[in-house]
Amino acid sequence: MDTAIARPELLLVADAVAREKNIDREEVLEAMEQAIQKAGRAKYGHEKDIRATIDRKTGDVRLSRWTEAVETVENEETQIPVHIARKFKPEIQVGEHLIDPLPPIDFGRIAAQTAKQVIVQRVREYERKRQFDEFKDRVGEIVNGVVKRTEYGNLMVELGRAEALLRRDELIPRESFRNGDRVRAYIYDVREEPRGPQIFLSRTHPGFLAKLFAQEVPEIYDGIIEIKAVSRDPGSRAKMAVISRDSSIDPVGACVGMRGSRVQAVVQELQGEKIDIIPWSPQAATFVVNALAPAEVTKVVLDEEAGRVEVVVPDEQLSLAIGRRGQNVRLASQLTRWDIDILTEAEESERRQEEFRRRSGLFVEALDVDDVIAGLLVTEGFSSVEELAFTPEEEVAAIEGFDDNVAAELIRRAEAFLARRDEELNEKRVALGVTDEVAALDVLTPAMLVALGEKGVKTLDDLGDLASDELTEIVGADNMDEDTANAVIMAARAHWFEGEEGAQPAAEGGETASAEEAAHD
Repeated sequence: MDTAIARPELLLVADAVAREKNIDREEVLEAMEQAIQKAGRAKYGHEKDIRATIDRKTGDVRLSRWTEAVETVENEETQIPVHIARKFKPEIQVGEHLIDPLPPIDFGRIAAQTAKQVIVQRVREYERKRQFDEFKDRVGEIVNGVVKRTEYGNLMVELGRAEALLRRDELIPRESFRNGDRVRAYIYDVREEPRGPQIFLSRTHPGFLAKLFAQEVPEIYDGIIEIKAVSRDPGSRAKMAVISRDSSIDPVGACVGMRGSRVQAVVQELQGEKIDIIPWSPQAATFVVNALAPAEVTKVVLDEEAGRVEVVVPDEQLSLAIGRRGQNVRLASQLTRWDIDILTEAEESERRQEEFRRRSGLFVEALDVDDVIAGLLVTEGFSSVEELAFTPEEEVAAIEGFDDNVAAELIRRAEAFLARRDEELNEKRVALGVTDEVAALDVLTPAMLVALGEKGVKTLDDLGDLASDELTEIVGADNMDEDTANAVIMAARAHWFEGEEGAQPAAEGGETASAEEAAHD
């Protein structure tokens, strides 16, 4: 029995919706099938597996009930034992379905309204998916749009068939847009959210400035000049580092343009934001000096481990290097990704003298020598008594004004000082209750043992309970790296595994992280 009902107007509606919404006709027809299916379930039972199909050529609508053949029935509404199913369809296998045609339903007002809601909802979902697919790969592009409406200072921008959000904090300070105004912005994120895909725009993002220059400077678009870094104080000032892959082309000059024409086009778009274009350098010190322009720099000292750089400038250049409210040094720090400390020449000289006096005083007290000898040691680069004690005698004797006897005596005094200090620290360690088993671990110095005791770490079990970062924090990250800390902790835990079948000796070096975590857990 043919239970199909001819509805050729459905195909006409599907074609019209597909054209209007610019989505695929097949997706509209699938939405219609789901709508009819939902109406069918409302009539025949929501628990049943009711399915609808629309013939893509004739528009015939067929409604049917699907029942799965199974060995054991768990849901009587959608499943049937396979031995019973074979009475109706002898060749049916487990997992296949019995398909029973149902009479077409007469769409009442409620059913028609429900179907309409399903179709509208599915078409909206298809529109959102198409919108997300269209814009997900456009992150990092500049787009032009029209302000559609304003919500609490945030702008809703129409981008053709899509709508994007330009938040108030992503606008350049003091700029305003009204409904209908054209706006140019940078797509910095596209996200799928429950209410649909959200396109986020920005006019303050560093990438916006970089893309504007790419539009104005053909050499950037062609890849001859590369923008390596950008830092911005939106609406006020920006710094951009550039490099040329062609030695015959000046990257800064190309970005500035004839009489500043290229940079001025960008400045106008950014509401008068002043832009410093500087040459990028692979040498960190040179890059930092360039980034602090227009201030002059006389000395740069890098601390790569801490990620800090100390910059010395002439006294009269201090305010220029720092900038108004610290703007220049802040932008330079963001551009270079180094923490920058600025000192004047006078401050640097005073600090150097203070450091010289401190180190000299250390040698005078520890070695019982006069200021002249202590000063010579500091001038030669010695910063601690340990350095002197472990320096070959001939190197010390080579210092101008010293001889073999003086060198031997200084090293003897340094060794004696260290021995006295270690003895005092060992007594303090014992008084704090740190056990000899902990003290027997090779890597731990007397000073480290005292530091552990002051933190309540007194036994191998106490030490084994620590994580590597806790240990390095106690003894000082400068005195112990993470790999060494892991090795010490595993050595302290070794007695936990004694007697266990397949127990491994304590690991050395850095190959202990996973074992440490497992034992700690």
